[in-house]
Amino acid sequence: MSRRWELDALRGLMLVLMTVTHLPTRLSEPLGQPLGFVSAAEGFVLLSAYMAGLVYSRVARKKSMAAMRLALWRRTRKVYVWHAATLLFLFTVVAAIGLQADEPAVTDLMSFYLAHPLTAVGTGLLLIYTPPLLDILPMYIVFMLASPWLLARALRRGWRLILALSVVIWVLAQFGLGGWVYRAAVALAGPQVPFEETGSFATFSWQLLWVLGLWMGAGRTAETVRPLAFPGWAVALAALLALTGLVWRHHEGQAPFGADVALNLLFDKWLLGPLRLLNLAALIVLVIRFGPWLKARGLRLRWLETLGAASLPVFCAHLVIVLLALALFGANPLAHAWWVDAALLGGCFSALHAVARRAQRRAPLHGPAPGLQALVSLAAEAPADARQSPTATAGSLLRSDAACRPETAPAGAGLRR
Repeated sequence: MSRRWELDALRGLMLVLMTVTHLPTRLSEPLGQPLGFVSAAEGFVLLSAYMAGLVYSRVARKKSMAAMRLALWRRTRKVYVWHAATLLFLFTVVAAIGLQADEPAVTDLMSFYLAHPLTAVGTGLLLIYTPPLLDILPMYIVFMLASPWLLARALRRGWRLILALSVVIWVLAQFGLGGWVYRAAVALAGPQVPFEETGSFATFSWQLLWVLGLWMGAGRTAETVRPLAFPGWAVALAALLALTGLVWRHHEGQAPFGADVALNLLFDKWLLGPLRLLNLAALIVLVIRFGPWLKARGLRLRWLETLGAASLPVFCAHLVIVLLALALFGANPLAHAWWVDAALLGGCFSALHAVARRAQRRAPLHGPAPGLQALVSLAAEAPADARQSPTATAGSLLRSDAACRPETAPAGAGLRR
C-alpha cells in the first residue's frame, strides 16, 4: 500500500505541536491546544488508530486473520521496545543530570522512582508505573494489544456492538471507572504503585478515540466504500463550534471556566470530557470536508511528512530532548533568555528531522532507536556548566491538577501535554 502523504503530514503536525508544548519555552502556553480545547495527543491517538485500522484490516482481508494478528503483535513489540528504552533513559541519564543539578523539574517528575527505584523499574516495564510525559506509549501499547481481537470481531460481525460498548465504557470512566478498576486490582494483586503514578490519561476514556479511529480506518478497506461526506448544515455547525472553541480557548486560556473545577471537567483532557469530544468532532468534520480540497491543490509540507512517516522514533526522540531540556534548564520558561528558547527549538527540530531521515533510510528498524542512541550519547557528554537553576519549581505543575487537571500553568502544558 502506498503511503498517504496527507496522513503523514497530519501526524507530523501533531508531533510538532506536542514538541512545542512540552519544551520549556515561551511558546509552550500559547501553542498548547492552539485550535481550541483539543490537544495534539487526541489527534495523534486518533490518527494512529486510523492507520492501524486501515493497514491491518487490509492485511486481514487480503491475507488472513492470523497474518493480521501477527503483524499487530510485531508492531506492538516494537513500540514496547522503544518505550522501554525511553523509560530506562529517564531512569539513568536524566536522573543523573537532574540529581546533580538538584533540578525540581526532574526530581518531581520521577519522585516515585527516586523513592522506590526497584519497584519503579519493574512496574514501569510492566506498564503500571508511567511517569509524566512517558504515559502515552503505555496506553498506546494496551490499545494495540486489544486491536487484533477488536478488528477480528468487527470484520466478522460488524462494529455496532464494539462501538456501543466503547461509548458505555467512556461514560462510566467519567464517573470513576478507572479508580474502581485500580482498587479492585490492588485488592487482588496489590500493586505497590499509587494511582496518581499510573498515568495522567484515563485509559477507559481514551479507548473511545482508539475504537473510533480503528472503525474509521477499517471502513476505508471495505469492498464498497463511499467517500465520507457531511450535509452542509453539519459542516456549518462544525465550523461554528470549532470557531467558538478557538476563540474561547485563546480568550480564557486553557482552563475554560477558570477555577471552577466541576465545569472544567466537561473539557478535561485526561478524562476526555464531553465538551472536549464535541470540539474534537467539529475539527474532524472540517478536516474530512476540506482536507481533500487542500490535497487536490498540492499543498504539501515535506518536512512534516518526513516527521510523520517516522512518527514512533520521532516521538521517542522528542521525549529524550524534552527530558534533557527539563534537566538542564528547568520547567520555568522565563528563567532563561529568549535566545535559549530559539536555540532549543531550532536544535530540537533539526535533531528530530535527522532522526526521521535516518529512520526512513533504515526502515524497517531493528533495535530500540538509532536516533535515540545518538541523543543518549550526546546527553552523556553534556557539560555541567550548561545547567541552569529555574526561578520556580515544577512541583506544582506536575501535581496541581489532581482534582480536575485543567491545563492552566504556562509550563504545565509542557509537563502534562
